[in-house]
Amino acid sequence: MLIERVRVHPELVSDRGVWPWTVPAIGQLLDKGLEFTSDIVILVGGNGAGKSTLLEALAEQYGIDVRGGHGGRDYPINQELSPLGRVITLDRTLSGRFMTKSNATGFFLRAETAHEMLERMTGYGVQGYGNASWQVSHGESYLQAIAGQFSGPGLYLLDEAEGPLSFESTLQLLYRIQDLVTEHRAQVIYATHSPLVASIPGAQLIELTDEGIGEREWEDLASVNLWRRFLRTPGSFYEG
Repeated sequence: MLIERVRVHPELVSDRGVWPWTVPAIGQLLDKGLEFTSDIVILVGGNGAGKSTLLEALAEQYGIDVRGGHGGRDYPINQELSPLGRVITLDRTLSGRFMTKSNATGFFLRAETAHEMLERMTGYGVQGYGNASWQVSHGESYLQAIAGQFSGPGLYLLDEAEGPLSFESTLQLLYRIQDLVTEHRAQVIYATHSPLVASIPGAQLIELTDEGIGEREWEDLASVNLWRRFLRTPGSFYEG
C-alpha cells in the first residue's frame, strides 16, 4: 500500500455546520479518520454520500490533478484546493513517502471529466492515451487509456469509471486493476455504485451512508441487496 490512513486535524476546521462536514461520512472522517487495509479500496455509496468528495481530496493531497489524467506531471496544479483537500492528511507507507511532486505517479479517471480529459491528451499526442477520442467510442477510449496508463507504481483513483463500459469491458478493467497491484507498488481507490466493481477479490469495501462510514462484506452492501431484489422481481419496482 501507499496510503494506510487518512486523517483530518479538527483544529483546522472552523465550522462543522457547513459542507462537506455536514455529510455524515465526511463528518465521521473528521472525528475518527479512515484506515486502508488493502492495495484495492472500493468506496461504495449512493449519490451525495461523499465518495467523490473524499476521492478528490486524496488526489489533491497526493498530487494528481483533480480534473483527471496521469500523475507526476512537471507543471503545477493551480486550482484552489477543496475544503476537505486543504485539511486532510495522508499517512503514507514507506513506499508512499517517496511518491511526492514529480514522483506522485498514478492516474485519476473520473467519469464526469474523462471525455474532455481524454480528448485533450490525445489531441496533444500524449503517449498512452490511445487514439483520438472522436475515432473510437466512449467506452473504447476509456479502455485505451486504462491499457496505456494503468502501469507502473503509483496511486490510481477511479470515480465511477465503469460508467461507459459494458459488463464485459468492466471485467477487463477489474482484471487490469488486479494485475496492476500484483505487478507494481500501486494502490487503487475506486468510488462506485456497482456491485460488479465491489466484487473484485481482495478489496477492502468501505460503504458511505447516511450513518457514516463502515467496512462491509460484499453480500452486506446495500447496493448488492437492491440488485438482488430487482433481478429476482423487477416488476415489483414499478408497481404503485
